[in-house]
Amino acid sequence: MELLAKTKKMMQRLTFYVCYGSMFMLIPMMFLTSTDVIGRRFFGRPISGAVELSEYMLVVVILLGLAYTQQVKGHPRVTLVTSRLPVLLQAVLEVIMAILGLLIISIVIWQGWVLATGRMSTIVSDVLRIPQLPFRLLVSVGAALFLLELLVDLAIAVAKLFNISSGSKNEKTATQVK
Repeated sequence: MELLAKTKKMMQRLTFYVCYGSMFMLIPMMFLTSTDVIGRRFFGRPISGAVELSEYMLVVVILLGLAYTQQVKGHPRVTLVTSRLPVLLQAVLEVIMAILGLLIISIVIWQGWVLATGRMSTIVSDVLRIPQLPFRLLVSVGAALFLLELLVDLAIAVAKLFNISSGSKNEKTATQVK
């Protein structure tokens, strides 16, 4: 259990710093977009390549923020049905969902890597001629961090499942002894 706590703390720190770094893209993206809109609206002179740069900055913000969002449980969850289920069944469903998430994110990592390193890895943007490779690699990097968070969640869910199931067995034996 101590190893799980240390791993979770290390992952939280890594995920926080990666997300914190990606948040710094929001300010330049905001200024670039505002300046582009003002220049286009009032002076008839948009900033060349502003849309491309905003798209790339948005990629960084979103992909590097996925893991942190998972860490703070910020992804949408619908618990209308599951909250009414027994605790043991909820724990089993958490384990199943974590495993399914791991499978899906593994496919995203794999296909992100294939997309980034394949034939189209030399593509550049239309206006500014910025290589797309680093941003395509971010798909795999962001998904890998997300996968690590899901692994931590799976370990916690399995530990919770074993605590619940062993707790219920202890209650049964305590009841049988009385």
